[in-house]
Amino acid sequence: MGGGVRTPHRRGRAGALTNASVSEPRRIPLEGYRELPPGEMVEEAERFLALMRCRRSVRDFSERPVPREILERCLLAAGTAPNGANRQPWRFVVVSDPDVKRRIREAAEEEERAFYSGRAPREWLDALAHLGTDEHKPFLERAPWLVVIFAESWEERPDGTRAKNYYVTESVGIATGILITALHSVGLATLTHTPSPMKFLNEVLGRPENERPFLVLVVGYPAEGATVPEIRKKPLDEIAVFLEPARGTQG
Repeated sequence: MGGGVRTPHRRGRAGALTNASVSEPRRIPLEGYRELPPGEMVEEAERFLALMRCRRSVRDFSERPVPREILERCLLAAGTAPNGANRQPWRFVVVSDPDVKRRIREAAEEEERAFYSGRAPREWLDALAHLGTDEHKPFLERAPWLVVIFAESWEERPDGTRAKNYYVTESVGIATGILITALHSVGLATLTHTPSPMKFLNEVLGRPENERPFLVLVVGYPAEGATVPEIRKKPLDEIAVFLEPARGTQG
């Protein structure tokens, strides 16, 4: 997404591509970068790893309120995510209205009933079995906040024409990851919920056609006595491959 600068082109009268005139980008000094000694970097990485190892998807939520300002700051953190051409193709619709949450739950459970009763292939259902999920989604009403994340495939210019967005799925996925991490870091629990299909969210929330539902992020405190499935995360050698010079080959 952050690759080299590509020079826009246009077709001349003979159909040949010619460089379009573009102004040079305005550049400013890098500020806020913090370099740590290698030893401190390892310590910081260990602390962050310990924090994230405590993150779990929660389905048992408390009704305790969460101040809006916390959501606002975590959303601003999500908005710092790298993205294609800096188009920032995300829209976060943040819901606490009980009536809207009820409508989302009713529509989601309708889709989920169809999913679990025949739409989903057996292989998919078998993969979900160890999580204990089903068509009942009370957390969509019980949790204090739902953040419905939309991906914008294009945006409308002031003159009414459309401007295409780039690397939309990748960009929104990165922003969502930062949002989940930010919420976890302040002591909130989350759950990613993806009813299929999700088009009903456009209707319930009054969103335009250029916004595609990406996922519903349930946000709040875990309920007292909340439980989570016993699962295993893959170790490093199962998720990463390092390609390094063989010993003795470095100059």
